This record gives sequence, structure tokens and C-alpha cells, in this order.
Amino acid sequence: MPTISLLNQKGGVGKTTLALNLAASFALAGESVLFIDADPQGSGLDWAAAREHKPPFNVVAFPKNTLHRDIPSLAQPYRWTFIDGPPLASDIARSAILASELVIVPIPPSPLDVWSAKKIVDLIGEAALMKPNLKSAFAINRKVASTAIGRDFRESLTGAYSLPIFETEVSMRTVFAVSANHGLSVIEAEPKGAAAEEIKQLAAEVRKYCNEENAYRPEAVTVS
Repeated sequence: MPTISLLNQKGGVGKTTLALNLAASFALAGESVLFIDADPQGSGLDWAAAREHKPPFNVVAFPKNTLHRDIPSLAQPYRWTFIDGPPLASDIARSAILASELVIVPIPPSPLDVWSAKKIVDLIGEAALMKPNLKSAFAINRKVASTAIGRDFRESLTGAYSLPIFETEVSMRTVFAVSANHGLSVIEAEPKGAAAEEIKQLAAEVRKYCNEENAYRPEAVTVS
């Protein structure tokens, strides 16, 4: 029963959108999924409320710093649990990391986002002191196609941090905003579209990553 959190202390990286669409990809494939909205802004709940029909997965609000203690009972009935964390390096974010088997850090291709990712990367390293089997990876998100920075960003990110990067890169597409406005995933809105294909490919990587014994585990850091 893997628990996967999506975290980045910087807002505007598409964290909630990516979390919702990944959860939808697993759920629409027939698996039981719990989506925990741990962001006090409650965007996940707003998404669910905007739907005409019941979401394909269960959405609960739990913006508390006790996630790591409460996850076993919350997630017990589900095959997969996704946590949408707050856009701050807060106690809730720390708790979400400790509750997770995998931490995904969504990151758009820009120098500012590379620099700002340090706080969440440091938190992941600190958590590894208490959770040696913790896995983590960057997910390039909101990429603008055919730009120089989009092409070179992977190399820059690799040079800045030791976390691996998922091969699938999710592009910035209008369908993400349009579908979210109606409480839909892109797979529901445009099943054969490019956005849906990218989400499905990333979901396949996430699934494989959770099952691989040799997936990257962050080195524990000494907390001064």
C-alpha cells in the first residue's frame, strides 16, 4: 500500500494538478486510491466539489502534522495513497514525508525553481535519518515545449541535486486548467490527448519506482 506525497515549498509548480491527475490515472486503471488533501488551501476538495459525478477516488482533507501517525489507519483500505502537501517547508510537509514511501518533487524548468527546491530536498534528507527506505525523485512539470531552458533543464537540475528525475516530462497545456475547472482529470477530459498520455507515462514510472528495490534513497543528512 504505497503512500506517495507530492511536495514543493514553492507555489505555482503545478503540485496539486499533478497529484490529482496521477491519482486519477491509478484510479481509472481500476485500483483503489485515497487522495489526502494536506494543503490548508483545500484545492483538492475544491476540485472534487466541482465535479458533476463522484470522483474516481476518495478525497479527504487532512492538513495536520500527524499524517505520519494517522496514515496507517487512513490508508489501510486502499491500494495507493496520494498526499498533496502544503506549498511550505512546514511541519505538515515533514509529516507527509515521514508518512510516505515515495516523495515526488514537481518542478517547472526555471532557475528560480531549481534554487527554491533546496528546502524540500533538505527536508527529504532530514527525514531519511528516521526513514532509511524513503524514496524520492523530481518530476519536471509545466514544461514549455521547444524552448532552450526546457531542453537544457534536466542537465541543470542533475548538476544541482542528487535526486533522480523521472524520464517523463509533463508539459504546460491548456487542458490541465480547463479540466480542473470542471473537476476532471485530463484522462477523463481528453483520453487520447497528449496530456493524458504524459500522465499515464509518468504514472507507469511511479508504479515501477515504488516497486524497485534499487530506487534512489536520499542520503541522511546531519541536522545541526
